[in-house]
This record gives sequence, C-alpha cells and structure tokens, in this order.
Amino acid sequence: MPPPTPSSPPPRSILIIGTGVFGLSTAHSLSLHPQYTNTTLTLLDRQPFPPPDSSSIDTSRIIRADYSSPAYASLAAAAQSYWRHSHPGELGAEGRYSESGLVLVADKGSVGEGYVRGSWENVSRMAREGEDVDGVQFLGSKGEIERAVGTGGGSGDWGYLNRRSGWADAEGGMRWLRKKVEETGRVKFLQKEVQELVKEGERVVGMKTTTGEVLNADLVILATGAWTGKLVNLNGIATATGQVLTYLDITAEEQERLGKMPVLLNMSTGLFIIPPVNQLLKVARHAYGYSNPVKIVDPDGSGQSISVSLPRTAVDEPGQWVPVEGEAACRQALREMIPSLADRPFIKSRICWYTDTPNGDFLITYHPTFSGLFLTTGGSGHGYKFLPVIGDRIVDVINGRCPEEFKEKWGWPKERVERVVTEDGSRGGRAGLMLDEEMRKGSRL
Repeated sequence: MPPPTPSSPPPRSILIIGTGVFGLSTAHSLSLHPQYTNTTLTLLDRQPFPPPDSSSIDTSRIIRADYSSPAYASLAAAAQSYWRHSHPGELGAEGRYSESGLVLVADKGSVGEGYVRGSWENVSRMAREGEDVDGVQFLGSKGEIERAVGTGGGSGDWGYLNRRSGWADAEGGMRWLRKKVEETGRVKFLQKEVQELVKEGERVVGMKTTTGEVLNADLVILATGAWTGKLVNLNGIATATGQVLTYLDITAEEQERLGKMPVLLNMSTGLFIIPPVNQLLKVARHAYGYSNPVKIVDPDGSGQSISVSLPRTAVDEPGQWVPVEGEAACRQALREMIPSLADRPFIKSRICWYTDTPNGDFLITYHPTFSGLFLTTGGSGHGYKFLPVIGDRIVDVINGRCPEEFKEKWGWPKERVERVVTEDGSRGGRAGLMLDEEMRKGSRL
C-alpha cells in the first residue's frame, strides 16, 4: 500500500505489531475512525499484556508540556487536558494521573540550559494565554529550588516550577487504554513473535512468526519500539538505548511526606525523581544510555551482516541489574535530591529501552522503499505522555494528513547519520557507553 491520496480506498486489513503506547493508541484510533469501519484490525505482541519489558510499563511516567520545542509543547498540552479528566472511568481517574508539579532545572554552563530556557519560555507563554500566570514560577538559585522541592535537597543551579505538570501511573494508563480498545470489539489480539516481514518485491504483505506462521495484511504498522531495528534497517535513523531505573522502599510516614513533592528533573544530568507511590520511590536517569550491538542479517534484504543495538531485558536475563555506573549515578541523585534517604538500599532496578533518534523526534511515516509498511516508533524516552492523543495523529499521517508542524520532525530523514546520538539538550550521562562493557565492571554497588 503506497501513501494514500484523497481518493485511495482504505486497506481491507491492517496488522499492528507492538502493544506499547504507539501501537495500542493507533489500534484504538483506527477502531473508532469511520474510514476503517470495514477494515480488519489485528494487534500483535510477542508477550502477554502488559509486556513486562515494554518501556511504557512501569510505576510512573512524567506528564509535562515542558518542552523547548513549541510543537511538542502544544501537543503535550493537548494530551494533558485528557490526563486531567478525572471522572470515574476516565483516563486521569483512580490515581492514574497526579498533578504534583514539576521542577525542571539545569546546571550552569551545560547543554541542558538551552532546553530548560526554551521550555520556560513555552510554558510561560501557555500560562499567560490560559490566564494561569501563577502556575509557573522561576527558580533562580539552588536555595529556591530546594524550597520548591521541599525534601531537604534539590538539584541544578536554576530552573522553574510548573504546577500544571505531574506524573502518571504508567501501567495503569496502559491497562485503561487496553480496556478501551477491547470495548470497541473491533480489534483482534494475538500473542506471537515476529521473525521477519514478508515481502513481495518492494511491497510488505505481512509477517512471519518465529514458528513459521505467515500473517498477511494490506498494511503492516510497526510499533515495535526498541526492537524495530530487528525488522527494518534503521541504522543512522534510530537506535535502541538502555536507560537506568532504580527503586527503593520507603516507610508510610515517608510516603505521606514525599508523596506531596513535585517531580524533580535535571536536564543537564538527566537524573530525576518522581513522587513515590505505594511506599516505592523511583530514581532514574534520562541519558545517552547503553548500546547493545548485535550482528544480524540486514532485514531490508541486502544479504549483508549489520550491527544493530537491540534490547537485552530482564525477560532475556532474569535477575538483571543495572550496571554499577548507572546505580552510582542514581545514588548520587538520591543524596542530592532527598538527603534523608541517601544510603537507603535499592531493592530493584531495571534497564528500560528507548528508541532514540538524533533530535529526539518520533518516526511516524510510511517506509520510503517498501510499500505497505508504516512505522510509528522513535519515542526517544518521551512518548508516554502523549498516550491520549498520539493515536489520532498517527492515523492522520496514515491518511496522508501529517500535522504541518510535524511533517519534517516525523518524516523519514533525508540522510542517515553516522551514529545516532540524541542531542536535544535533555540527556545526561556519557555518550557511547556499551552495555556489555559496563556490565563487566559490576552490576551491584
């Protein structure tokens, strides 16, 4: 199926691979769109829902319109209006969304300063337009940051508090949307692992599972996140990077006190803390991440061997623990941000896999070579907050109507870069870390 024209008939069948944010939201939007009333919709994943190593399945995710990009800031603000719906049965109800506020900070002289400055300008403008000027407060010193956070600690040299941002129960939001998709009665769910895409010349006609079964479809939508490079050659376009998440137990008294704190995110170091839930506190890092290069045969059919970074998760390695380098960074963040918990041991950790692009932009587009193939990936660690709105935007692109402000951002890049490193001003840590090398240095402090 080539990119549609206004007169193009809808595909008779659509196969969506992946039940993360992009896949599930696309299935939901397609199921409600009148143009696809007679289209067979199938949603497939290799694991039962919710897939435990999906980047969208976790205790919490930050919900913010705090972006240096006006386009993403505006789209995130639209998503937030849905997160705030808190009537019974709506997305923001039953603890799925908490508007705790966000303290976004940077270290002087760092790349992250540009991101925070641009974000401050965007949210300040939106606050003025919404007549909510008191919702955003500039924080010009470490002392002001510490007072805004209220934990006895802080991070960064300057920043601001946005009282209209917060966090979501990530798994809870995904379960809510899965139920909404099921209620449509339009989508067939399958648990199968994809081995490869099936092609006829330069047209994708379906996929083959690891058991040899072939499933055909007029349109195949890859929403496979960090695993996408196994099915399509994305070298120089997007890559999988492993990110550090750590967790510690806290007492009921600490839960009561820290549950009222805002999210604290340092855009220079990438380190952040989200308010705890159920006496569990998460400390994590939004970083350049770890690469896990694997040799595979080029999935685009050149016959050559290529190196692709692919996820290695606790599903593959039960008992997996983050590298000592990552745990040490989270420990330092804990000491700075909540000094009273400085030496509390982490009880579990996780490597969460992003699909990074050079500018942190999503990749939502038809494949330029293989017709019948659509990609929706490249979440770059910031896709979850768009859960209530991204599906409709994806369907707009499927229908050939990409929002003007995202045509260049989401389109297939004109050139492949030599090495994908996300340089949008939001990443911390060191670039170029290899998972194997860091694991050999130790995985527990």
